[in-house]
Amino acid sequence: MTSPLTTPPRHLNVQPNFGIPGERYRHPYMPGDAFYDRLVSAHRGLSDEQSDLMQARLVLLLANHIGDLRVLDEAIALARRGVAPAEGGA
Repeated sequence: MTSPLTTPPRHLNVQPNFGIPGERYRHPYMPGDAFYDRLVSAHRGLSDEQSDLMQARLVLLLANHIGDLRVLDEAIALARRGVAPAEGGA
């Protein structure tokens, strides 16, 4: 179980880190924009249920690629911060 992240992450890189190693970009935001476009395109034509399934599969694939549980714990805590539990949930 992860605990809420109350201090800056020690292991998780939260700085922009998109791109292809060795490639240079005219503007630093361009690789992040390219990723966002790819992510939106991957959802096009899917039902809400299919989109949720694809998103869950993507999270699991990327988590497996990262592998380091310290990084994953920090990412979970940071993503969860500010998200209120559902009514009646704990």
